[in-house]
Order: sequence, then C-alpha cells, then structure tokens
Amino acid sequence: MMSTMPVLLALLAAAIGFAQPTPLRVLFVGNSLTYANDLPGIVSAIARAEGHPLICEMVAFPDVSLEDHWRRGEARAAIARGGWHTVILQQGPSALMESRALLVEYAKRFDRDIRKSGASTALYMVWPSRQRRADFPGTSTSYAAAARAVGGLLLPVGDAWREAWRIDAGLALYGPDGFHPSKLGSALAAIVIVEGLTGRVVRGLPPDVPATASEAAALVAAAGAVRARPQVFARFLLPAGQALTRPALGPKI
Repeated sequence: MMSTMPVLLALLAAAIGFAQPTPLRVLFVGNSLTYANDLPGIVSAIARAEGHPLICEMVAFPDVSLEDHWRRGEARAAIARGGWHTVILQQGPSALMESRALLVEYAKRFDRDIRKSGASTALYMVWPSRQRRADFPGTSTSYAAAARAVGGLLLPVGDAWREAWRIDAGLALYGPDGFHPSKLGSALAAIVIVEGLTGRVVRGLPPDVPATASEAAALVAAAGAVRARPQVFARFLLPAGQALTRPALGPKI
C-alpha cells in the first residue's frame, strides 16, 4: 500500500505557502476629509496589494468634529459592536488652542469606549486649507498631543503632505476647493495609514489608484521621510498571539 505521508506533507506545504494573513478590521470616524475619494477604500486597496489585508468601514459626516460624533451616537454604536482592531479618529485641522483642547478631550472620551471594545485608538492627522498653510505646524502639534494623551497611534498625514511638497512642489494634493484632498492627496494619506497600521513599507500604488510613476515615487518617498522621523510612532497591528517578526517603525505615543 502506498504511504499517504508524502501526499499529506505536500498538502501541508501548499496550505502554508498559500496562507494569507487574517484581515484586520479598521473603523474610521471622521468627516469629509475621510470620505473624500473613499479614503478607506484606497487604504484597503493598498494594504491588499502589500499582502496585509484590512477591512475598513467608516462613520463620517460633513463638517463634524469628534464632539459632534460623540453627541450624534452613530460612531459610539459602531465601536460598541466590537470586532475592530483599530479605530481611527479624525476631525478638522484643529490648529487653534480651543480646537486642540476639544480634539484631546474627545479623543480621550472615545478612547475609553474603544478600549472597552478591545480595540486600539489611532489619530489621523489632517492638514489646513491652502489659504491657511501656516497652520500646518499647529495641526501637527494638536494631533500629536491627542495621540499622546490616549497612548495611541499617530498617523501623520499632514506632515507627509509637507514632505511631499519638499520632494516635488508641484504635487496637486489639494482638490479644487483648496481644502479637501485630491485623489493624489488621499493616496498619500492612505500610504501613511497603511504603513502605520501594518508596519509594512508601501512600495508603490496599485493600478486603480491614479498617479504617474513619478508621482507615486514622490508619495512613497514622502511617507518614508515621515516614517523615519524619531518622533513618529507606529505600532504593528497583529492578530492576538501572533509574534512580531520584524522591527517596528518606531515607538508609540
């Protein structure tokens, strides 16, 4: 009788070779800077292309802050359903002191719910309007303060926009209204978010993300420049019990 051991070993090897990482579920809570160009969809596409799938959902409405979300209740209900690995919080630029205080306060409130649900908190740093570009440093400070206040993951998209313009000043990251992102701006946001969530270095953009080869290279380089800063903190989001097999991109705040 022919032994079945070689067949079993071959099947086992095939299963290991074709095994895919378990998708991580991510909830975005924000406003039009999140739903413009379907940012969660771009994040999913890039993560899938990098071999670390993310299942993204969002609760987002026009012109809302985290305080507005807290009072509306839909975001809190979505968090309470559970099953998330990370909840990403976003509001406007928040460069003013009073806006910063509200961002920090409501990040703390949401973080309590997020932790109760078994998930982690991340802050998606946005950018000011074209007319208020002097507010970039204040926006960066506000989101870093919120991330630090909750011990969360900082996703420094606004900082990456500035790095991108240092590489290529002609990159059209703003959309026609001078505030919302162009598709290119959302693509850069997605690269920063994917790298922060997965710990993987994004090597390029999938075909369904519209960008020339030079634009894609500039976005990847900008994200890499921000990632290399010592004050940028990233955390791997791994399924429970899975060991960390490569060095993290930086410490966490």
